[in-house]
Amino acid sequence: MNPQSLVAKVWNFAHVLRDQGVSYQAYISQISYLLFLKMDEERVEQIGEASMLPDGARWADIKELSGEALGTTYGKLLEKLSKQPGIIGAIFLKAQNEIQDPAKLKRLVGLIDGETWLALPVDVKGSIYEGLLARNAEDVKSGAGQYFTPRPVIEAMVALVDPKPHQTVHDPACGTAGFLLAAWEHMKKHPKARDRRVYSELKNKFSGVDIVPEVVRLAAMNLYLHGITGVDSIVEAKDALLGAGGKSYDVVLTNPPFGKKQSYRIVRDDGEIDSEREDYDRQDFFVTTSNKQLNFLQHIMTVLAPNGEAAVVLPDNVLFEGGAGETIRRRLLQNFDFHTLLRLPTGIFYKQGVKANVLFFDKKPPSEEASTKELWIYDLRTNQRFTLKERPMVRADLDDFVACYRTGHRAERAETEKFRRYPLDALLSRDKVNLDIFWLKDDTLDDPDLLPPPDEVAAEIVESLETALERFRSVSKALGEGPA
Repeated sequence: MNPQSLVAKVWNFAHVLRDQGVSYQAYISQISYLLFLKMDEERVEQIGEASMLPDGARWADIKELSGEALGTTYGKLLEKLSKQPGIIGAIFLKAQNEIQDPAKLKRLVGLIDGETWLALPVDVKGSIYEGLLARNAEDVKSGAGQYFTPRPVIEAMVALVDPKPHQTVHDPACGTAGFLLAAWEHMKKHPKARDRRVYSELKNKFSGVDIVPEVVRLAAMNLYLHGITGVDSIVEAKDALLGAGGKSYDVVLTNPPFGKKQSYRIVRDDGEIDSEREDYDRQDFFVTTSNKQLNFLQHIMTVLAPNGEAAVVLPDNVLFEGGAGETIRRRLLQNFDFHTLLRLPTGIFYKQGVKANVLFFDKKPPSEEASTKELWIYDLRTNQRFTLKERPMVRADLDDFVACYRTGHRAERAETEKFRRYPLDALLSRDKVNLDIFWLKDDTLDDPDLLPPPDEVAAEIVESLETALERFRSVSKALGEGPA
């Protein structure tokens, strides 16, 4: 079967199950389990490698079964593999059979068994899986879209940061590993990666974390199918904000989850929940806040190695929020070279109304002088109209910004209509160090035909109201805690 036919067949069966109540995410999970089982068998039979799986939990144990016997055996197999360490445990994390109809499960087993997966090129296997992940992201009712960063944005961020083969790359909110995969593709093309020893060590340069176990499984399988394999998984399921883990990284590329607050539970040794709180009390944080994005920014500032580089997608509130936000922005300008800000357009994320930016900054050695000398801002938002279906963003939409950025030659930058330079003293003189800066005339104010569709306008209004409510709550809390 040619690759295109296989892709179509996998996607078509996903539609069949979707119409019968099985979500794309559940389908992708089952594809992940069965593909790993099948490819493990192929490695044993075709290459002569030892199986990575324990006895009683391999492809041969289920491929000939049908009916209730298949469902029962498959369920026990998943439970056994979910307790394994390394890459196996990551892919089978909390695994269970979500296709309750034995006939449909048998059809899926047959679909996987009918192909020799090891014979397929890495890019074909990866494209099949990424296609399913994209369909899953479109299933916004399940909330899956929150884990999906537009591919053109990822590719541009990686190209501009330009990670080298000797550098470590980390994503503390990795989702399905889009940034790690883009960095892998970028770094393995570097001339030094032609050295066999350098290339073999390359896969050890990546690491990722995500708080959602199901997403960690998708990430682990995505990396596995793209050829970033090994006994251990490079992604793990945990809350990155609970601690730095004593590690630092040369490059951090990430898009932390949207939403301003996130509570977490403190669990005692006996497993009982002791309390639940919204702020993270970390000694390496210089301010305590319940704002999730501000905490992620602090975390990234903490785990970035000396002279390390970061590119982070963050919403507008990080640029203007007072209190903790102002403190963090001052620290960012003082201790880091916050050199570039990209104002992203609306309409490119699955959550409508989101206004986000990419912050590019480098960690500098401690100094009495501020590390940031000037901030360059590129406005890709004003007078830009993108939608997920009618006019999706493509890589060419970022070409002008990439050209203006001047990777490796930032001293040669020049101002344009969309690219402006702001000296440090001008930034510090702004009220609360508000970096929510814009200068282009918005033509939509004069031409109603250029306005976004009503649902997008409504989503932006909701987003603005939620931000305003957060501000009022902060003021109310401060007044309540103050002197009578």
